[in-house]
Amino acid sequence: MNKAQRARLRDDRVTLAHGGGGKAMQDLIRDVFTSVFGSDSTEDQARLTEDALAAPGAKLAFTTDSFVVDPIEFPGGDIGKLAVCGTVNDLAVGGARPLWLSAAFIVEEGCEVALLHRVAATMAAEAEKAAVRIVTGDTKVVNRGSADQLFVTTSGVGVIPPGRELGARRIRPGDVAIVNGVLGDHGAAILAARGDMALSTTLESDCAALNHLMEAVLSAAPGTRAARDATRGGLASALNELAQASDCGVEIEEEALQLRDEVRGMCEILGLDPLYLANEGTLVLFTPPREADAALAAMQALPEGRQARIIGRATSAHPETVIMRTRFGGQRVIDMLIGEQMPRIC
Repeated sequence: MNKAQRARLRDDRVTLAHGGGGKAMQDLIRDVFTSVFGSDSTEDQARLTEDALAAPGAKLAFTTDSFVVDPIEFPGGDIGKLAVCGTVNDLAVGGARPLWLSAAFIVEEGCEVALLHRVAATMAAEAEKAAVRIVTGDTKVVNRGSADQLFVTTSGVGVIPPGRELGARRIRPGDVAIVNGVLGDHGAAILAARGDMALSTTLESDCAALNHLMEAVLSAAPGTRAARDATRGGLASALNELAQASDCGVEIEEEALQLRDEVRGMCEILGLDPLYLANEGTLVLFTPPREADAALAAMQALPEGRQARIIGRATSAHPETVIMRTRFGGQRVIDMLIGEQMPRIC
């Protein structure tokens, strides 16, 4: 887009006119969104073609998610990065290769146009890193007080190659559980960024797209059973979901779980359990024992998995229950999160 086109939008803040369907709305969409997402996203529908779909047995994968994080911009990312990475990861942990995204924006009257520019630029950059395209979208402007600056909804479409099947029901006793990194960074970074607790920290969100990591794992360990990203509810909730769906128990080792000292200290001060803190660049997967070393090596070869560790195993004992062996030699039941430790984290 040239400078003359960008100059069409002169407003510093969004007004109701920018949602009215006329010239003001077109200027906003053109200046903020299609200038970075590309002209494909101007159509009312995306027309998608992909050679991978022609392979016998290939399947489409589709997911959608909404993002309402507070604050919108935080150390390590913003709502746009969350929207792209979160949707990409939901596809990737199911074995799909993410290809296309849609993006819908609910914008509050009075929202700074500069904020929209920053969020859109972040989304474009993250989409490029993940090798996906934002191909269609929508924008709505609501009255002041009807939203909190900006809400984003993204949907994603990907292709699951023939013969690839991941799912919790495939987990078997003895399968090895691997986590790709440290826990709780996103939830702790968001809490500190809100400023309510006057906490001083250098923590950043772990927000990252994990599709390249998953592809590397599935190439090295094609027998991988299942994966889950540990977002809201943290690792504890992800493990419980997998245990309940597989009818297996899960046993993990507290000593194998990695936490930054800042996260551990924040949780001790505030009475939070780090196993339930949200992550946005962390997944847990289960793989047969014979492929565990290959999966671990594939993770550790990439930046997103450099700190990957084996944390436990599936078991036929205590079906649908997650047990943690503590540092002191005892056992603790890791239950599903009840309620919400922290609201508006993603």
